[in-house]
Amino acid sequence: MKITLLGTGTSQGVPVIACNCEVCRSTDSRDKRLRSSIMIEDNGTCIVVDAGPDFRQQMLREKVQNIDAILLTHEHADHIFGLDDIRSFNWVRKAPIDIYCEARVDKNLRSIFDYVFSEEKYPGTPQMNLVPIDGSVLTVGSLDIIPIRVMHHRLPVYGFRVGKFAYLTDFSTIADEELEKLKGVEVVVIDALRKESHISHLSLSEAIEIVGKIRPRKAYITHISHQMGLHKDVSEELPDGVELGFDGEILEFD
Repeated sequence: MKITLLGTGTSQGVPVIACNCEVCRSTDSRDKRLRSSIMIEDNGTCIVVDAGPDFRQQMLREKVQNIDAILLTHEHADHIFGLDDIRSFNWVRKAPIDIYCEARVDKNLRSIFDYVFSEEKYPGTPQMNLVPIDGSVLTVGSLDIIPIRVMHHRLPVYGFRVGKFAYLTDFSTIADEELEKLKGVEVVVIDALRKESHISHLSLSEAIEIVGKIRPRKAYITHISHQMGLHKDVSEELPDGVELGFDGEILEFD
């Protein structure tokens, strides 16, 4: 299985527009962060989790030729506003792209992208096939995917487990019964916005605490803001087995 960290930044990305802090001025490529997303490839199956405003740039950077599906964690702009750019994949596939999402997200997509679902479609409109996520196991090609319920403050959000890998972004709490579903995970990519506490995201210390409960072989931090600090400095503070993820990083394992 191959995991590509397409983006590891928070909703504004890094650098932030009009910000002159040392992180936003950094020349270290690891401090340049697009909006959070991953790509999972396994035995010919390719899926993307979340398609934010940087989706086009991410697909071009990784030279992606086709995808089988997109899984959505939730409906916030930094996770869905790139969906219009699936049009190129529609052309390649000559078919709609399956977009997996829960009922609330489905309703929001039909409102935000109303032109996609209108009876009289404009030529070239993206083609989406909305597939429900209800908490049960999903099968996409060679992949069996277990949804993991987490809370983004008061908003229910889905993370996903695929084999021994888990992706958990945009959350501040997780119930014990959901943690149980993560037993045996060897690699986890987990949300941590900054070092200070936040109402809807984990802080760095909170993320490390949850990693301690999951006990993976390796953990990578994502959804990182410029407030976290420079990649090189924060990396020196992290415990063994925990790293800051960076855009374009590739994780490969059985």
